[in-house]
Amino acid sequence: MTTLTGAEILIECWKKEGVEVIFGYPGAATIDIHHHLATSALRFVLCRHEQAAVHAAEGYARSTGRPGVVLVTSGPGATNTVTGLAGANMDSVPVIVFSGQVTRMLIGNDAFQEVDIVGVTRAVTKHNYLVFSTAELAQTIKEAFYVATSGRPGSVLVDLPKDVLAGKAEFSYPKKVFLKAYQPHLTPHPKQVSKAAGLLKKAQKPLIYAGGGVIASGADEELLNLAELLDIPVTTSLMGLGAFPGTHRLFLGMLGMHGLYRANMAVQNADLILAVGSRFDDRVTGLLTHFAKEAVIIHIDVDTTSIHKILDVDVPLVADARQALAAVLESLGRAPDYPRGSRELWHKTIRDWDLSCPLTYTREEGLLKPQFVIESLYRHTGGKAVIVTDVGQHQMWSAQFYLYSQPRQFITSGGLGVMGFGLPAALGVLVAKPGSQVINITGDGSILMNIQELATAAQEKLPVKVAILNNGALGMVRQWQDLFYDRRYADTLLNPAPDFVQLAASFGIKGYQAAGEKEAGEIIETALAEPGPVIMDFKVSPGENVFPMVPAGRAIDEMILRPLELP
Repeated sequence: MTTLTGAEILIECWKKEGVEVIFGYPGAATIDIHHHLATSALRFVLCRHEQAAVHAAEGYARSTGRPGVVLVTSGPGATNTVTGLAGANMDSVPVIVFSGQVTRMLIGNDAFQEVDIVGVTRAVTKHNYLVFSTAELAQTIKEAFYVATSGRPGSVLVDLPKDVLAGKAEFSYPKKVFLKAYQPHLTPHPKQVSKAAGLLKKAQKPLIYAGGGVIASGADEELLNLAELLDIPVTTSLMGLGAFPGTHRLFLGMLGMHGLYRANMAVQNADLILAVGSRFDDRVTGLLTHFAKEAVIIHIDVDTTSIHKILDVDVPLVADARQALAAVLESLGRAPDYPRGSRELWHKTIRDWDLSCPLTYTREEGLLKPQFVIESLYRHTGGKAVIVTDVGQHQMWSAQFYLYSQPRQFITSGGLGVMGFGLPAALGVLVAKPGSQVINITGDGSILMNIQELATAAQEKLPVKVAILNNGALGMVRQWQDLFYDRRYADTLLNPAPDFVQLAASFGIKGYQAAGEKEAGEIIETALAEPGPVIMDFKVSPGENVFPMVPAGRAIDEMILRPLELP
């Protein structure tokens, strides 16, 4: 066996795990690692903030299914990763942060840039580690990758004291790990599979509700096959967009607080719901006591704690989504009998809902509507771009008006709802998939939270196209003030605002601005043809709100559909 320093062991472990890219920011506590990284084959992407580095790793992981890796220094370097760690964990994204730490003898002495980051992040990660010796480093790293990527994926932090990195040990990387207290259950129980298949065949008004777990497990093909086999309509959560083709005749769009009318009505009137890889988030269910009261619920999820946590279900099925759906399909057979007449009536009812309240907006002379911008982006990209959003109104319009044809095409911060996620995450996608068309749809509030990453885009030559829906406000909070707080716009109007075209130029990046529909189409066409990063500043209608909307404390079929229905 070869004797290596801790820093060298870390790099060799990364290679063994197939890591190609590390995102991060250097510091004194990690300088040994950077010293050896410089002569390795691994790529280090220097982000301009540690939070952004984690979001970039999230984008990398979400677009590939492989773990995203981050390297930061101790103290503020480590604490700056907390938001990213929490967001990745809530959205089931495999991200591993390696943080530098002061030497072991200084831990607990309030040394310079010392923080108990293991204690700080315990509540927001799937698991975390403090490495106590160079000899145990390789085993710990193997465990970290296994925990982050298995079962329900999540974020893991590994804290590395400086003297552990400088120390030496014999390097031997384990081929596999066994953790007695952590045994993800992937294979579905045959009796539960049979019960689920039987209920699906009998249902008169069934509905499939797909979440991000379908994408994480690669179960999109099984989902499509099941929906087509039994002619079942499909709705998705925000995180599930792309799990089912957006143009398919069976697709109802997103459900929930800003879900489509037909999707929400279908949930409330279904007699059976098959929920796959989703945890019944409050933004999906609305008033829980009124959610899907008529439906028998089958819940497939790899995370045991997610089943019965929020909603009591009739058929729990703890398993990997892909394995579970494959087993259900096998149980059903190639030509299962189901009530076709009832199914046709169910589809007609859904069509009638859609005709009565379609997803629409009003175009006005002299105003650039944000929905029009999203539709224009969809037309100009042929619906093929990877869309990465921040959080707010633009996020919901992106979910409603851009139709996603495949998994990993829509990337957003769902559970934690992190403003500032979009730009660095988009850069992570471009690092993972160079040559792909990636658009960051953002707002004038969100973009400023990690605007420094334009420097990363310029340095790394990452051709991200940033579409800012600029309404001069924190739009989603302003919308709530508009609807429920007497139109008192306290602390939500963003004036003065920067000139985003000039700001882009200061980073050496092209920038364009549009205030009308014709201009919008022109700058989209120009931006998409540019070989490098571009900022598109769309001056959109400042008072536009996202509809449908389910007010807090209401059932999801109690939607505000248009401004005329305001209280």
